[in-house]
Amino acid sequence: MKLKPKLKPTQHAILDYLTVLVFALAPTLLPLSGIAALLSYALAIVHLLVTICTDFPGGRLRWLPLSWHGMIELMVSPVLIVAPWLLGLDRTASVFFVAAGIAIFLVWWVTDYAKNASYSRTRL
Repeated sequence: MKLKPKLKPTQHAILDYLTVLVFALAPTLLPLSGIAALLSYALAIVHLLVTICTDFPGGRLRWLPLSWHGMIELMVSPVLIVAPWLLGLDRTASVFFVAAGIAIFLVWWVTDYAKNASYSRTRL
């Protein structure tokens, strides 16, 4: 019996690009200001760079192993969850960053990085 669904690399890539879009638009749509807005824009840029550098169907440069991509997501998610208290963010920003941290963790949880790591650069 499987308890953990497996997310395919292509599905993961789509979610990564949606994450970039959410981080990029959040300061305008929520709205976020100050350090919360800067953090959201920075996360959009970093997540975009990690995604395009990852060796999977959504990647363009493909030099970052998918397993490393997963380690980055695993490290970032708890940081996002505690960031509101470390940075003294308002309620809107706090809810946004905690939700983003949980979402990134859940994507990490359902992705089989070891199995998907076999995606080859020759499939460009």
